[in-house]
Amino acid sequence: MPAVPYIPWPSPIATSDVARSGRGLGWPAVRGEQVWWAEDRPEEGGRTTIMRRAADGVRTELLPAPWNARTRVHEYGGRPYTVTDDGRVVFANLEDQRLYVVEDDGPRALTPDDGCRYADMSVRDGQIWAVQERHDDDGKVVRAIVSIPLDSGEPVERVTGNDFYASPTLSPDGELLAYICWNHPRMPWNGTELRLTRLADGSSWTVKGGTSESVLAPQFLDDSHLCLISDWSGWWNLYRIGIYGTSSQALFPAEEEFAWPLWNLGGQPYAILGDGRLAVLHGQGDMRLGLLDPDSGTLTDLEVPYSGWLPALAADGGTLVGVGYGPAVPTSIVRVDLATGRVEGLRRAVEELPDVAYLPKPEKVEFTGRFGRRVHAIVYPPTNPDMSPEEQPEGAGEAGEAGEAPPYVVSVHGGPTGHAVTALDLEKAFFTSRGIGVIDVNFSGSTGYGRAYRERLRGQWGVVDVEDAVAAAEWLVSSGRADPRRIAIRGGSAGGWTVMAACCRSDVFAGGVSYYGVSALGPLNEHTHDFESRYVEWLVGPDDPALYATREPLALVDGVRCPMLLLQGLDDPVVPPEQSSAFADALAERGVPCTYLTFEGESHGFRRAETRSAALAAELAFYQQIFG
Repeated sequence: MPAVPYIPWPSPIATSDVARSGRGLGWPAVRGEQVWWAEDRPEEGGRTTIMRRAADGVRTELLPAPWNARTRVHEYGGRPYTVTDDGRVVFANLEDQRLYVVEDDGPRALTPDDGCRYADMSVRDGQIWAVQERHDDDGKVVRAIVSIPLDSGEPVERVTGNDFYASPTLSPDGELLAYICWNHPRMPWNGTELRLTRLADGSSWTVKGGTSESVLAPQFLDDSHLCLISDWSGWWNLYRIGIYGTSSQALFPAEEEFAWPLWNLGGQPYAILGDGRLAVLHGQGDMRLGLLDPDSGTLTDLEVPYSGWLPALAADGGTLVGVGYGPAVPTSIVRVDLATGRVEGLRRAVEELPDVAYLPKPEKVEFTGRFGRRVHAIVYPPTNPDMSPEEQPEGAGEAGEAGEAPPYVVSVHGGPTGHAVTALDLEKAFFTSRGIGVIDVNFSGSTGYGRAYRERLRGQWGVVDVEDAVAAAEWLVSSGRADPRRIAIRGGSAGGWTVMAACCRSDVFAGGVSYYGVSALGPLNEHTHDFESRYVEWLVGPDDPALYATREPLALVDGVRCPMLLLQGLDDPVVPPEQSSAFADALAERGVPCTYLTFEGESHGFRRAETRSAALAAELAFYQQIFG
């Protein structure tokens, strides 16, 4: 039976609505009644500013254009600012990566103009503590933990010698420095160490962790004990431990994650409250907000109108701030008064939403992949209140026989060590309101489901991720949800690799859309940034052209039979443009339809509203072509 041409539903959600909805909110801080956060502005070229909300509710932008608060440590950056004891903001400026302090008459430079980068900052007793990253002229990258006096701005090196550092934090008496460190070829979700350094004499020792244990987010409970997160049990759980590695105690052992992977520096997945309790995030996939009593081991979830939270909590006494979201609730800066129970949204990523009837309701599902693997996914069905069953165009309605079910897009997250959540996403609603369903696949290797689940990807990138994406498409068909002739696949970065590889290895997809995807491993190893420069060893194996030729899309391009759309930023330091252009050229040589679009000034992840709008319009046009 031939497929019925796809006829898009009319939708009130425009590309400009989606592009403007990308206001990124994150990294909250709180001092008494004042709250700060970082805010990305797509309409200002993706610039990041710092906002402050005073006790009277007045919001103030602290960084006017062209100031741009963004750190490039590890290239993925992280928290770009910190707040001093007297309420001033110290931030990393994108253009020169120097630290500046915001004074009444504007930002004042603190650190030398020497190209050094800073992240994971905090302030204690007039000193900024931070991870410093130095790029030497010979290409060598050196990292250290430094302290920077607020009055002079000259960095003082405190700890160095490891390839990577995170989470520097001082003991209450100021004598001990705790931090996380790890070395190549490991990534922070493979194995890290929690170490302590006595500042008086520089002596150091390991408290917990190693090559096969991921330890994250240390905080001092007192001068003799630390709180931390470790996946020693197979799940990132909370522990209390003595400063010499003694008296380790699991605070709430559970088959749940209490943290996300350490892609960005400066996140805090839990916060210590004034009464000694911990505000924690926990769950599988999405994380809920709860209060944990470390003495009794009691964990109580808070009644809040947000079903998920980003791993960035901050507290002052009984006031808690975080970044919450829901399927129909925009990502928001949220303040919780634990004394009164009041929950207040201070800033939303999207100020004006379409009618919620146009927003798809996510459904968490599991299906069986190859060799009986259980795979997690989130389904977003076509949703449009204006299209009753009798009004829906033929071929765009409810699931039925082949040619009568709607089209779907299999969406693959990046990383690949990441995961998709159920946060409100107008980009998905843009498609679902037009009659195109979306399924987010948390393929083998995704975080959020324990160490064993993410270890499935070890040495198997380009195999199990592809198999799980194909299994998602086959499950959509077998469950009667999607037309087998009208399923596409999309993804960005590592997800773009999976898109290309899936189109090389399978014929289940009608087309593929890759945003700044990886097509060849040798050039990636040679040109990518230091943080991920050894990542492929874990994902695939050692630098072996014969092995790489069995995995990389560029070597398997003869298998592509479907049209493809490739989108790429020309200033991308993570996945250089040559990765996309080489694949586009190879498709063109073989006569496979391919559209290759590039964007000046865009890096890894599109930040400008005009770019996001143009890319989305091109993607919709591509689907209309292949589904028709």
